[in-house]
Amino acid sequence: MSDLSKIPVTVITGFLGSGKTTLIRHLMANPQGKRLAVLVNEFGSVGVDGDILKSCADENCPVENIVELANGCICCTVADDFIPTIEALMALPQRPDHILIETSGLALPKPLLKAFDWPAIRSRITVDGVIALADAEAVANGRFAPDVAAVDAQRAADESLDHETPLSEVFEDQISCADIVLLTKADLADVGQMESARAYIEAEAPRKLPILEITDGQIDPRVILGLNAAAEDDLEARPSHHDGADDHEHEDFDSMVVELPEIADVEALKAAIERLAREQDILRVKGYIAVAGKPMRLLVQAVGDRVRTQFDRPWGETPRASRLVVIAEHDAIQPEAIRATLGA
Repeated sequence: MSDLSKIPVTVITGFLGSGKTTLIRHLMANPQGKRLAVLVNEFGSVGVDGDILKSCADENCPVENIVELANGCICCTVADDFIPTIEALMALPQRPDHILIETSGLALPKPLLKAFDWPAIRSRITVDGVIALADAEAVANGRFAPDVAAVDAQRAADESLDHETPLSEVFEDQISCADIVLLTKADLADVGQMESARAYIEAEAPRKLPILEITDGQIDPRVILGLNAAAEDDLEARPSHHDGADDHEHEDFDSMVVELPEIADVEALKAAIERLAREQDILRVKGYIAVAGKPMRLLVQAVGDRVRTQFDRPWGETPRASRLVVIAEHDAIQPEAIRATLGA
């Protein structure tokens, strides 16, 4: 009977820009009568995703139930950050019925699952399920997890080709740990791309997984919540590239914050971000921009050269400060060149 008293946790993982925050916003708007809490693991010092979610807070998920961890990858800072944060959420005056964890795009889920076996929380919390989000169009294009044998063959023929990138290992580990895979941004992929993405994930998955297509985070919460997977007890079925390692490093990735003046031309900014992706191999850009003559802040989210913007809410008492987080593989971060391209 003690298991019935455990707070269920859903771990939502996925590559950079796969739509995790959008999905959580949808779940917050459709809580199925449950009181939610959300833990957001940011990469970089500007909490864009956490700020977006806090703007959606309501009586089912009040602001105090939304916590940001920005001190590093959640699976690398378990003892210092994750465990105390989970304990704080469980100690809230009104205990949450369900906790959602949005990992950073770089997080490996298996070390996080292992943390749920810690004595301090094991008897009070369980992993209801791991949901992996994958950008359908990007997976169809083979960007994140190239076939190992094919890469080896190409390298044998051309010494200039690199080995499998760290990004592919992150992606594969997320798929391997999942209970359900959501192919996101289905509206941007054609039938052939969707079939290719599905086949690719099926080939990478260590066991048969449900693979569902979604757009704009829209899915019946009953499909992904209440799985009762107890994933912390099922680690052997969730292989990882890092099994056997005591820890892992993210030194292959880096981020920087770029502060910009108020802008007048949104399209010019979008073009500059597209150039960053093409010319400097930038993976992700996100943040808020002050636009001249506009009382609302401009939310910017880019994955590669795909840039999306929207005016999300008035600045209000928040200072009109334009700040973007830029994330790239370590060697691609060239601060002066990035600032010059963005007009900082």
